Amino acid sequence: MKNEKHTRKEIIDSRLKHAGWDVNDSTQVVEEFDIIVDSSMVKEASTPYAGRQYSDYVLLGKDGKPLAVVEAKKSLVDANIGKEQAKQYCQNIQNQRGGELPFCFFTNGHDIYFWDLGNYPPKKVHGFPTRDDLERYIYIRKSRKPLASELIDISIAGRDYQIAAIRSVMEAIEKRKKKFLLVMATGTGKTRTCIALVDALMRAGWAERVLFLVDRIALRDQTLEAFKEHLPNEPRWPKIGEKSIAKDRRMYVSTYPTMLNIIRDEDTSLSPHFFDLIVVDESHRSIYNTYGEILDYFNTITLGLTATPTDVIDHNTFKLFDCEEGIPTFAYSYEEAVNNIPPYLSNFQVMKIKTKFQEEGISKRTISLEDQKNLILEGKEVAEINFEGTDLEKSVTNKGTNALIIREFMEESIKDPNGVLPGKTIFFCTTIKHARRMEELFDAFYPEYHGELAKVITSDDPRAYGKNGLLSQFTNNDMPRIAISVGMLDTGIDVRELVNLVFAKPVYSYTRFWQMIGRGTRLLEPKKIKPWCTQKDNFLILDCWDNFEYFKINPKGKEINSSIPLPVRLFGIRLDKIEKAQKLQNSFIVTNEITKLRKQIVSLPTKSIVILDAQSELQRLEDVNFWNLLTSDKLAFLHSVIKPLLRTVSNVDFKAMRFEKDVLEVSLAHLCKENEKFEALKESIIEEISELPTTVSIIAKESELIRKSQTNNYWATITEEGFDELIVKLSPLMKFREAVMPLGTAKYNFKDEVYAKEYVEFGPQHEALSIAKYRELVEQTVNDLVSENPILQKLKQGQEITTEEAASLAEVLHDEHPHITVDLLRRVYSHRKAQLVQFIKHILGIQILESFPETVSNAFSEFVKAHTYLTARQLQFLDLLKKFIIEKGELNKRNLIESPFTMLHPEGIRGIFKPNEIEEIINLTNKLLAA
Repeated sequence: MKNEKHTRKEIIDSRLKHAGWDVNDSTQVVEEFDIIVDSSMVKEASTPYAGRQYSDYVLLGKDGKPLAVVEAKKSLVDANIGKEQAKQYCQNIQNQRGGELPFCFFTNGHDIYFWDLGNYPPKKVHGFPTRDDLERYIYIRKSRKPLASELIDISIAGRDYQIAAIRSVMEAIEKRKKKFLLVMATGTGKTRTCIALVDALMRAGWAERVLFLVDRIALRDQTLEAFKEHLPNEPRWPKIGEKSIAKDRRMYVSTYPTMLNIIRDEDTSLSPHFFDLIVVDESHRSIYNTYGEILDYFNTITLGLTATPTDVIDHNTFKLFDCEEGIPTFAYSYEEAVNNIPPYLSNFQVMKIKTKFQEEGISKRTISLEDQKNLILEGKEVAEINFEGTDLEKSVTNKGTNALIIREFMEESIKDPNGVLPGKTIFFCTTIKHARRMEELFDAFYPEYHGELAKVITSDDPRAYGKNGLLSQFTNNDMPRIAISVGMLDTGIDVRELVNLVFAKPVYSYTRFWQMIGRGTRLLEPKKIKPWCTQKDNFLILDCWDNFEYFKINPKGKEINSSIPLPVRLFGIRLDKIEKAQKLQNSFIVTNEITKLRKQIVSLPTKSIVILDAQSELQRLEDVNFWNLLTSDKLAFLHSVIKPLLRTVSNVDFKAMRFEKDVLEVSLAHLCKENEKFEALKESIIEEISELPTTVSIIAKESELIRKSQTNNYWATITEEGFDELIVKLSPLMKFREAVMPLGTAKYNFKDEVYAKEYVEFGPQHEALSIAKYRELVEQTVNDLVSENPILQKLKQGQEITTEEAASLAEVLHDEHPHITVDLLRRVYSHRKAQLVQFIKHILGIQILESFPETVSNAFSEFVKAHTYLTARQLQFLDLLKKFIIEKGELNKRNLIESPFTMLHPEGIRGIFKPNEIEEIINLTNKLLAA
């Protein structure tokens, strides 16, 4: 049995060394640190006796003062046994020497616990901090300021809900919470809000280093630009061209795979205590598998950002960020943003387009007579063609259907200011092949644009990224106008000028659906107007696959099961095959598959914290006798304990592994004599092999095996050696496999026609169209009359008119259209007290007439910006008050201590604000209501 001394020397010393501590250097580490406890310290430190104590390790700062105590226990006992002992040592050292309370560690070598006494409860960590880490921790603990009094930079994030979101997180941080989730609709400024929070935390001394995690390179570059714009003086990583991690920056932006490689790499590995805050942007399901290791590794405050509506957020996300009962730290929805006055996001209209083939399928009954004649001339049987509408772009593609969608789009789309070309547009396609076909059709229909009008932008194309890449061209240049995408542009891309979205594919995930809609919700920035989009009132969605209808019937979409990682599946099938071979007493297969199984285990990333935590379990497998006979207990151990560890495997050729899994699966069916399953799996493997391009020289060397393995005779006589040969020789070639249409896919060019075409009201403002049309009617009438009406001409020239002239003008407008009345104008323009002349001046562009809701919203917004120290509950009260005034149009003091304000505090405003603040608020409301 390993004793405490052995644990210290063999394991703990090594882990301290990895963190930069030299246990042989007494200026860094003191072993058996002598602590004198006199009788006066016994009561204060809860120490049971006076005398001498000896701490296993004390880690010293550059000034020679103790930074941390490390209490060591045997590797086979629970580290928590040393918890109270380590705490007493820390307190006694402070009492004896004065200065800062040392940080507390207790460990059995494998498990390390960190305790920031008086601040946070103990937490399991995955390594010791460096000396720099501990000195940074000490500095932060000494110098951090109260967050309640820390002002928020409103030039970065000055909207009321952004301030409320930041304040909610800051208040929770002061309560010593460490995990948070912000749910904010796409386009409401999640990144800006986060940057303003980071700025406040840095100024207040709560954070020095921040990591921002994203899932794609394009989002990394976008986020770096945002930090550069708003916090230009904070050093950022990476700079252009930097590959290796730099340790002298303050802001770090990384994709998940890059950061995972960094923490696993011996040469570049970061300390688990390197960051003070990690922001997880749009966390997705992979964060719960391989990439969850990043959040587990770092000991830090963690902030999750997502645009997914609260009611459909995966429960794992709430659990990950410690949000009880599915309630995020702060939420701001798309509906709130669109309905705000003025709106923060653009609303949208939906046009539903459905073709005849989509509705009725492709068959003799739906194909035109002319197309049927052409088929006969080509020697094809019309009767053999029979596809459902849902088969389009799966087992059949029809050029005529794609052409019809493009022509309808070009006719119905929102155009640029010249009214000729569509404004910026994203086409969401099913596959890369589908996207390429769309691009070819655009080029064929509109050759005058020389192939620049529409371009495919996908994540696997290296030309998509960079300063002059396709994405940059689409964002910053006049052309291309249309980005054709398969998945890359579904989320996270910020192009404010987007005015058209085309759903040329069915979508089954509600989360993904709203992320795609979110591409168009951003409003234009007044100071950055581009010539191809000078105004944006709303945007248009052309839905070609009944997606909106689908989500009305299935509000949460299709239930998507979390997929089991490929390495885990491969390991599991191999175990099943070994178990079956043992029952059949086939020792050759058992030995062969055990060898491969052990190779899989050797491939586990040794620097992964998941693998480091599982060392005691993995040690069992190092005993050769373990593999001599795999009993049912051993197989159960491999299934339940070892198999899940394979989820950590990431840097492998997954295309090769998938082929290996497929061959292993068919070999298991062959062993079990499951003939139907064997035949079905065999056909799919033949299809994979048939897609290898034999024109590539490295593949041509295996052309004989490729040819043979596609014959029935080969599979009728296949042996275990034959299965191995397929895996060894062909799996490395699968990365060259051509992305062709599935076997048997039919390609046609039948003329299609529109089956259904209609506008659908789907959005927060169902009534917006009728109001807009009325305003359009009034404005058109006034502008048409200017040339012939002398009173309007006087107003246009900036002259004032008399009461009699105003009355005369009212009669003229009434004669032109009886529904143009002051009462209606007040309702439509949301201004309760304006006179006719004020509306006319507004229409003629002489003076801006701000609506009552706009006046109220702007006043409250300015009030919040001037009082950024307000708490989250105070901000909530002001938001409720703003809505109350807009809705009721009046307010008296008594209202402020009645419902709905008593929902926030039983005493209403008196329980939330100080007397001087209440006076300020009442003055604000009086001024608004007197206007």
